[in-house]
Formats: sequence, structure tokens, C-alpha cells
Amino acid sequence: MLKALRARVHQGRRTISYPDDAPALPDRFRGLPRLDAERCGPDCARCIDACPTGALVKRDGRLGLDLGRCLFCTDCVEACPEGAIAYGGEYRMAARTREELVLDGPALPLVAALDAETRRLFGRSLKLRQVSAGGCNGCEADVNVLNTVVFDLGRLGIQFVASPRHADGLLITGPVTENMRLALRKTYDAVPGPKIVIAVGACAISGGPYVDHPEVHNGAHRVLPVDLYVPGCPPHPYTILHGLLGLLGRIDQRPGGPRT
Repeated sequence: MLKALRARVHQGRRTISYPDDAPALPDRFRGLPRLDAERCGPDCARCIDACPTGALVKRDGRLGLDLGRCLFCTDCVEACPEGAIAYGGEYRMAARTREELVLDGPALPLVAALDAETRRLFGRSLKLRQVSAGGCNGCEADVNVLNTVVFDLGRLGIQFVASPRHADGLLITGPVTENMRLALRKTYDAVPGPKIVIAVGACAISGGPYVDHPEVHNGAHRVLPVDLYVPGCPPHPYTILHGLLGLLGRIDQRPGGPRT
């Protein structure tokens, strides 16, 4: 017993101070992509050809990126001869609507909070049922990280529960395979209203690398109404956490800003 207590004291505090302080991201973190349209050649489409999911498009000569489809794989970065695409350090990428994830300009709007009545119900206590609708376990692993001592999601009033009947909403990963469509629908129906739905990862938003496969439904929004989209493949836990707190109106949108 004494040995265990000594080891615990030696470990010190492990839980991060986010959102009271800005997160410490790794040097190799791939955040919000930056598109420099000035460097794009008029007839160049190498990045578009290299993208495995069709996330990059050119409209009226201007390059655009669908974050909901992006796998953050760097194929486009390596294909571009002019260096017009680069990954930044911005981890705040969640959005309330699918349209907000389509970048055709320099800014991505920060996630908007739920209405006042829904925030009154869920703002201080949100119970979620996680559903893997055909995922590869990448997004599921990063969601599980939020329950570790480092992130300690429970300290923020957000917890995952085993039964949809005890939940306030669903957190969905995976592209929604045909085999999981009915199970997902029944799980949603078992959640008492009012309820929210959160789609995490490129698969849950658009089908990811499985987009347009005959056995998948190209994301949760094809089956259920979605209240929050968290892009990434998989999204970093900070990206998921920021989206959740932003949805609940629990975070100042300035970097390192205090909680509200």
C-alpha cells in the first residue's frame, strides 16, 4: 500500500488543464489545412488528382477543400509542386453544419453552441452513447482517450454510458455500413428526447475512404439528423473535446480562454 501511494505521489498530476489553458500539441500535429490560392497554377490539378476521397475541388479557378472528406493524409501536399497546401496547428475544426466544413476561404467558423433551452438541459451534464457504425477503431480509440486520466472527460460533466436509454445523445463513428444501419436507427430511437447526435471522423461525416461503396451510407447524416461534425481521420482528442465544449457553450473560443 505504501509503495502504491509513493508511486502515485511520484507521478504527480496527470490531468491536463484544458480548457483553462491552451493545449500542448505535438510538433507533427496535422491541424486545419491552409490553402494558398495565389500559388495555384491556372491549369494545375495535381492535388485534386492525388486526393483519394475527392475532398479537393476547383470552382471558378479557386481551390476548395471539404474537411468532412479530408483524411489528412498529406497526398495533396506531396503532389503540389508550388507548396500551395500545408497543414497548420489549428485543432478547432468542429462545425454545426456540413456546409461549414467546406473551405473556400481563409477562415473556418468556430462551432456554434446549442440553443439556450438545450444548453440548460445538457450544459452541465451530458451522457453519450458511443456507436461504432462500421469504423476501423481509429476514431473509437481517440474517443476512448477522452476517458483516460489525462483528459478526464467526466470532470467536465460529459460521460459515456452503456445504454442508449440512459443517454442524452449519440456519438457516432464509422461510415454507417448497411449491416449497422438498422442497429444505429434503433439505438437512436431508444434515446429519450430531446437528444443530440455527434458525428466523429471523416467516415461518420462523409464515408471517408469508403465513400460511395455500395455497402456504406456515406455518413451518419444520411440516416440521422446530426448536430455536430468533428472532422479528422481520426480527429485528435483535443478536436473532439473542443467540439463538445463548444456545442455546450462551455468554452471561450479564444485560445486558452476561460470556461464560461
